[in-house]
Amino acid sequence: MSLPATLNVPRAKRLDLIPPYLFGEIARQKKQALAEGRDLIDLGIGDPDQPTPPEIIDALYEAAKDPETHRYDESNAGDPIFLDAAAKWFEGRFGVKLDPNSELLLLIGSKEGLAHLCWAYVDAGDYTLVQDPSYTVPKVNTLMAGGIPHLMPLTAANNWLPVLSDIPTEVAKAAKIMFLNYPHNPTGATATSAFFAEAVEFAKNYDILICQDCAYSEVNYDDYRAPSILQTPGAIDIAIETHSLSKTLNMTGWRVGFAAGNPDAIATLNKLKSNIDSKQFAAIDRAAAWALLNVNNDHTLELYQRRRDILVDGLNSLGWKLEKPKAAFYIWAPVPPGYTSMSFVSDLLSKAGVLAIPGVGYGENGEGYVRMSLTLSGDKNGERIAEAVERIRQNLTINW
Repeated sequence: MSLPATLNVPRAKRLDLIPPYLFGEIARQKKQALAEGRDLIDLGIGDPDQPTPPEIIDALYEAAKDPETHRYDESNAGDPIFLDAAAKWFEGRFGVKLDPNSELLLLIGSKEGLAHLCWAYVDAGDYTLVQDPSYTVPKVNTLMAGGIPHLMPLTAANNWLPVLSDIPTEVAKAAKIMFLNYPHNPTGATATSAFFAEAVEFAKNYDILICQDCAYSEVNYDDYRAPSILQTPGAIDIAIETHSLSKTLNMTGWRVGFAAGNPDAIATLNKLKSNIDSKQFAAIDRAAAWALLNVNNDHTLELYQRRRDILVDGLNSLGWKLEKPKAAFYIWAPVPPGYTSMSFVSDLLSKAGVLAIPGVGYGENGEGYVRMSLTLSGDKNGERIAEAVERIRQNLTINW
């Protein structure tokens, strides 16, 4: 059979703005190791390994039996049952009362909302303020929309919070959106109420919309409870926050979440989305609505915390000096002397059969770190996490 002819239609130039895929070599090594039959311990993917609670699946089944859910969702901003539940959940969780008719918007996962917010607000030459290291979606979509992402460096010295006073005045004046993400991917850092208050004041001074990605708000340990930026006085005037059921209730594949906050920003995002997607399958919305108000995920959080303790204590026994994160499910660890992010990840994989993510993949300020996820498929009670530590101990020479 002959191969198809080369397509001579040039792709959009915006795709050339997407940074190179830095994990290609690691992916190649992983594929080769699996082909050789090696047993890999994959600490790379940030995807809950525990199943969606069965009662949520039952709720989906019941909702899917209703023919009303089989048609287009012709509501303005998402199934009203879902938006009402999200408003009740938000008030119960954060003490913030939201109007489901104007201050909430259904998302097909928070990733989609973050991306489309760039397209809704950013024109050619506009700035956004983006954390570095960070989840890459805001930066990439700023570039594709023709904007300029101004990097806000995050460092251990400042507890992985941006120093807002370091943002040049001319950049702040030209910025449309400040993207925040706490609890933070990839570092696991958390934000204080004082920082959120500072961010709101800064945004009001420069007429900047804050978008706070709060996808990990419910992945908390010990006595910590992540705050919402909308608890900050005046935040509703200048901020929206994205939430997801993916990490909250092990529902990554369901692709359902919501944006909450300033009604003008919600309406602007909705205007773009209404011309792109036809919302979520309403049965998923209604199952998610029921889940928000009736299900907790304590058993998964207990497992994550057990894994966290085993991994942090184990790495510290090898010379690291890590603190246990209070939220999210990542361990952000500096690489040992003599390594870069990529070379250490390569040695972990080739010598120890342990897969992690190089910190530089999340931005230039991630160089010198690796991210290890606590969502380890096949681990029952932390035993595979302990095995990963032992493999590092036995197969890598680490000199601090």
